[in-house]
Amino acid sequence: MELDEELEEPKRSGILQSTSKRVRMIFSVMASPNRIDILRILNSKGPLTYSELKSLAGFKSKKESGKFAYHLRKLLRQSLVALNKSERRYTITNLGKLVLSLARQIEERSIIESGKMYVRTSHESIEEFSSHKIIQSLVREGSLPLELAQKITEEVENRIYKYQTTYLTGALIREMVNSVLLEHGHEEYRNKLARLGLPVYDVQEMLTNLDNVDNGAEGLLFNTGQKVFAEHLLTNVLPKDVADSHLSGDMHISNPGIWSMIPDTIFVNVKELIEDGVILGGKYLDVSRITSSKSIDDIASSLSIIISLLSKEASQEIVLDGLIPLFTKHSKNIPELEQKLTDAFATASTTSKYNRKSTNVSIRLQLGSDLKIVNAIINAYKNYTKITPIPKIGLIVDFDKGKVTDVSEALAEIISIGGKVMFAKGEVSSYGITNGTTKNSGPLAITLQSVSINLPRLAFESNKDETYFRARLALLMKPALSSMALRKKDISDLTRRGLNPILAKNTQYMQRSSVSLIVNLVGLKESVFNILGFQDNKEGRDILNKVIETAVDVATKKGKELGDTVAISMIETEGSSRFANLDGEKYGKNSALNSMDSDSYSQGIVLNASEIGDYTSKTEIISECNKLSKLLNGGLLVRLDIDQNATQADIKKSIEKAAELTSSFKPVKKVALCGECGFKDEHFVDKCPKCKSSYVIWNS
Repeated sequence: MELDEELEEPKRSGILQSTSKRVRMIFSVMASPNRIDILRILNSKGPLTYSELKSLAGFKSKKESGKFAYHLRKLLRQSLVALNKSERRYTITNLGKLVLSLARQIEERSIIESGKMYVRTSHESIEEFSSHKIIQSLVREGSLPLELAQKITEEVENRIYKYQTTYLTGALIREMVNSVLLEHGHEEYRNKLARLGLPVYDVQEMLTNLDNVDNGAEGLLFNTGQKVFAEHLLTNVLPKDVADSHLSGDMHISNPGIWSMIPDTIFVNVKELIEDGVILGGKYLDVSRITSSKSIDDIASSLSIIISLLSKEASQEIVLDGLIPLFTKHSKNIPELEQKLTDAFATASTTSKYNRKSTNVSIRLQLGSDLKIVNAIINAYKNYTKITPIPKIGLIVDFDKGKVTDVSEALAEIISIGGKVMFAKGEVSSYGITNGTTKNSGPLAITLQSVSINLPRLAFESNKDETYFRARLALLMKPALSSMALRKKDISDLTRRGLNPILAKNTQYMQRSSVSLIVNLVGLKESVFNILGFQDNKEGRDILNKVIETAVDVATKKGKELGDTVAISMIETEGSSRFANLDGEKYGKNSALNSMDSDSYSQGIVLNASEIGDYTSKTEIISECNKLSKLLNGGLLVRLDIDQNATQADIKKSIEKAAELTSSFKPVKKVALCGECGFKDEHFVDKCPKCKSSYVIWNS
């Protein structure tokens, strides 16, 4: 047998020959970069129409139409791409996906075998490693001098070749660059070049523990984004001493992820927005435009849209004023008004949120005005509360010129079923924040109040010296207020550039609004009584007042320097429990909390509804409450705790009595609701009467 006969390929059956031919045809398809690109596009963006696919593949001119059609035909013939004739859209087949995966593996393997180093970039591409690109990034992103950038790059390049890694990524190179920068003492450059993001473990934990995410996929995305922007704030925006004060627990910055983007509280006259119409410009193009509204249908629809949109432009609360004169003017049918408002509140409650807690929306009702309209709004709110497990909308009842007794019965019922009601004289938010700019403001006033100071921490570090304690408070407030002034500037700049379109377009943010900077004091009683060692008597309470007076004095002087209204508050903040935990770790668990009933520091004043019936204006806690209300120009939150078993009659009596004794208070009653089905129609403790779930949430 001759040699060529021995090497002759064995004869194959028809099926094998056919298969071999098919494989060769597929490999011929893979030989074209254009066809591989088409497969990649369909894999990531499909299904696509012919014109969409043609454009994305880069065949944009008429001259290239024939070339594109040729490549697409090749893919169709080999069943790598399929056409849905009814929809006229092209999709990648499973075989096409297999071919694409094989092409990617071949490409990556050939790169490795070539002996060259390639980088997997954040732009979803593989590029040959180039030290020149590192130099460019150092100069462009970090503002390094060229000579230093070259020196750092040379060292990084040496390390890369030394490690001989087979999986070189842009993130890994950045880590090496930052490591070299730190080794050479260039921390300021490193901070500019740092990569913001989350560890793989944290991302996986977020996906695993979905019980902590109550806003769907949107909640996951918001949480992730906030973590990135919070890191950016603490490393690149805030002065280092302020960032360190927050991280160490000397102060607390609420909502750091959106701190530089949106304000905390907005007081707005919604009557003007509705009657004049809302101008959104080129923002929110998928939202219906609101023109001037005159009929009750249009007004209710506009109100719902305004609540939804404004909730995106504040981190804590929107206080809406002007509804009573608006409805007095445009509504004559009270039952219709109640129904329309109920629907508007319910629709507005679907707004997305940035934080675990939704942005509060509060409807301010001024007693002494049209009582029919007031009652209609209250009844609509009651209906909304009944159908909403945890309402995001609340009422603020201004009783400065009216009687609480006119509405107390209906409000008592609302409170008993978990509704949010705040009582106050004047313009106050549900958090207790005072709008201190009403005299010179237009239809809008803004407060920035997301900085809280840990008074117990200052007391611990003052060696029981009250004078030194107040001096330390003054020293800490100055950089805190300077950073808040920078925050105001950042928010103003971003607003003018369109980040907050309603603030920018409809209220002429910088020209017509008033902005107040408010610093919140946490743990005043613990610092004075528990740590500094004063007794809870007249002398001790005088020291309390002196601390507040010091803070107010510093705020006033700093406000004049900054040209802003600066005030001091004592309201609730999530920073209180954080402070207590950090101080417990640093100074011992019982150091400041030994006389406390909770694991957080004191915030404002707490009144017990079951005891308030025996109080008079001269009762010690009431006197203290009214004294602090006058001293704290930024607001004092007075919480009226209502027992779970309190009847509506009990609630009615307690809110009427509290209104006689104080200028503002917030009734709080814990209401059980089912975390599984949302049921809250009757009182229960351990198990939902409707679905029998033991997942009970206590809302307050």
